[in-house]
Amino acid sequence: MEKANTQNIPSPIGENKQRIDARDKVTGAAIYADDFQFGNSLLHARIKRSPHPHALIKKIDTTKARALPGVKAIVTGEDFPGYIGLYLQDRFIFCRERVRYVGDPVAGVAAISEEIAQKALDMIEVECEILEPVLDPEFGVSPKAPLIHPDLGQYVVASFILPKPGTNISNHFKIRKGDVDSAWEKCAAIVERKYRIPHIQHVPIEPHVAIAKVDESGGVTLWGSSQSPFAQRNLIAQSMGISQSDMRVIAPIVGGGFGSKAGVSMEALAVAIATKVKGRPVKLLLTREEEFFTAFVRQGLVAYFKMGCDEKGRLLAVENRFYWDAGAYTEYGVNITRASGYSSSGPYEVPNVKTDSYCVYTNHPVGGPMRGFGMPEMHAGLEQCIDELALQIGMDAVAFRKLNCLKTGSILVTGSKMHPTGLPQCVEIVAEAIGWGKKSPPSAPHKRRGKGLALMWKAPAMPPNAGSSAWVELAEDGTLNVGVGGQEIGQGVFTVAAQMAAAALGVPYESVRIATPIDTRYSPYEWQTVASRLTWSMGNAIVRAAKDARRQILEVVAEAWEETIEDLDIVNGVVISFKSEKEIPLKNLVIYGLPKPGDQGWRGGPVIGRSNFMPTYVTGLDPETGQGERAVVHYTTGAQAVELEVDLDTGRIEILKGVSAFDVGKAINPEMVKAQMEGGFVQGMSSALFEILQLKGGVVQNPSFVDYRIATSADIPKDLQAYIVEVAQDDGPWGARGIGEHSMVPTIPAIANAIYDAVGVRFEGPPFTAEKVYLAMQDAGLIE
Repeated sequence: MEKANTQNIPSPIGENKQRIDARDKVTGAAIYADDFQFGNSLLHARIKRSPHPHALIKKIDTTKARALPGVKAIVTGEDFPGYIGLYLQDRFIFCRERVRYVGDPVAGVAAISEEIAQKALDMIEVECEILEPVLDPEFGVSPKAPLIHPDLGQYVVASFILPKPGTNISNHFKIRKGDVDSAWEKCAAIVERKYRIPHIQHVPIEPHVAIAKVDESGGVTLWGSSQSPFAQRNLIAQSMGISQSDMRVIAPIVGGGFGSKAGVSMEALAVAIATKVKGRPVKLLLTREEEFFTAFVRQGLVAYFKMGCDEKGRLLAVENRFYWDAGAYTEYGVNITRASGYSSSGPYEVPNVKTDSYCVYTNHPVGGPMRGFGMPEMHAGLEQCIDELALQIGMDAVAFRKLNCLKTGSILVTGSKMHPTGLPQCVEIVAEAIGWGKKSPPSAPHKRRGKGLALMWKAPAMPPNAGSSAWVELAEDGTLNVGVGGQEIGQGVFTVAAQMAAAALGVPYESVRIATPIDTRYSPYEWQTVASRLTWSMGNAIVRAAKDARRQILEVVAEAWEETIEDLDIVNGVVISFKSEKEIPLKNLVIYGLPKPGDQGWRGGPVIGRSNFMPTYVTGLDPETGQGERAVVHYTTGAQAVELEVDLDTGRIEILKGVSAFDVGKAINPEMVKAQMEGGFVQGMSSALFEILQLKGGVVQNPSFVDYRIATSADIPKDLQAYIVEVAQDDGPWGARGIGEHSMVPTIPAIANAIYDAVGVRFEGPPFTAEKVYLAMQDAGLIE
């Protein structure tokens, strides 16, 4: 199916002025999209950033920079005293008194060119007192660690986040289910392991970019590459003390996000600078180097697992400790910590569970949401422990998982019951597709072949009242315009939105248009494009809005034809009657209505349907036990299996085959669902084999694609299979639930388990680089 049609306003956003839109006929000078939109009024911003991971700001002198010709504004933290943050308001727009990571924004400059702005940055003098940094989350929770946020107890925080003032712990989530301590003596086998998962970057092809303009009356317009235009409107307005109605965010289609463009990262900087040059737009574009460490990164994790089972393989107890390296500010990290806690049993029914999940401030780059939202990191170790436990008791790893995996009605780690799920089918599908239990010969004498498998589960990690809304409007020719607030970031949500609107109203898909770009002044509200929730949440709002329009249409026709609504239907854009066999195209009635007999007036009029959706049933959890009636809206479950070869001469791993099966409730667009499974597998494979932010003393050592390796098309396995399982979600549109993030979750442990099957070595954490694998085989005596 083709991508949905969209009504597009040209974006004012270029990429570092690399794309030339035209050339001056006389001079041949490059003309860019920004110039078309804003002309010579556009100013360019650059940010003075901290070179220190932790320091007190003693003095900022901007005198020389202000005197530089072409500089129009310079701002510092003194200009903006308000805090900002989603779940935890723990940072200023520009630093005040203290810097907390290398890259922390200290001052901003707007000038007539990027070159002048950069020169002005070099002229700003900042005097600092260096402080001891916290560079490890386990050290961060100790009493010896210096406090990174001494004012933690004064921050505004969501009710379900539990910070510990006087420490570096911004959230401590607990699970206490059953009696773990007494369960260990009943276990026939116990596995205890430690894993360390590194920071990685989202590396979207389009870097972060924003243009802000403040008019003379104080109204703010922000154009940004954003997954969260409505959240940005709210958070920036709150921080700067302006009305949300005076803050407008326009978000064109995003050139890659993966979570990095959720919430607020650099966008508030552009708005803050623009307040000092009213009437002139200010553009801030992160360089690729800045993208690596000044926007969100995926948090690091140090995880301890202990799990045990009886002699028949039944899981009896799990005890976990998670230390999340959340970085300098944890507005998003606190909820990742919570999500890993209420999912800490993995997709298994375990009667006794004890979990302590800590969100820890460190002086590393800011941890934020990334595809999977903590689940790839948590599952990376857990699913390896499952394999090891099965091996200890001499049980097949697939049989062990089938015995223990969640089924409909299973009691979850939070005490609630599992909704209908197709996880057991997913396990069977991937095991059969990978040829589980059948040993394949290697392709060469110096290679070893192995197979591995892993399961997953993930819930949308969001507040209990995250809402969606939508409107539909019919035009004179019968086309359907659909207004949504969710963002297209390459996942195909506009296509699915059009499909659902068409099906619910009864019009051809080709006649649907999605109103874009997302504009908080005109688009209906959407919490954020995160958590793999749009097909389910926004989809419900779209379906309800379309049904609202359908009801209006059928009421008018029923009255005109003197029939009941039950006699009528809308098929391919035509209202038909089963009773009288009359029919009328929508274009003949949805704007001007229908005439009454005898020239006695008209009935009907322009048709606009509207609706919303918000879950009302998510309950709180006990802060000491993590137990509650319903912690989340639902879980998507699935499984992956891989077959790979390890080269004994080099340690290089080649993925030969990847298989995925996920229960998506209902696949609204099966081909796009499969594409999500395939894309998630490749991104998960990339994080397993290649990706790591090399941090030394708080400084990222590899902030470029020269030294930061990601998977390319050459690394993708030639055999990549995706299978759809459909066990309907009770409140999803046509039973659908999300699949965007989930396919990245089990890939690391599936590959790790396959490596062990091939050469018998395990690692403390990814990436499983050729060098690391070769040295591990050498240490294990497999090679000389």
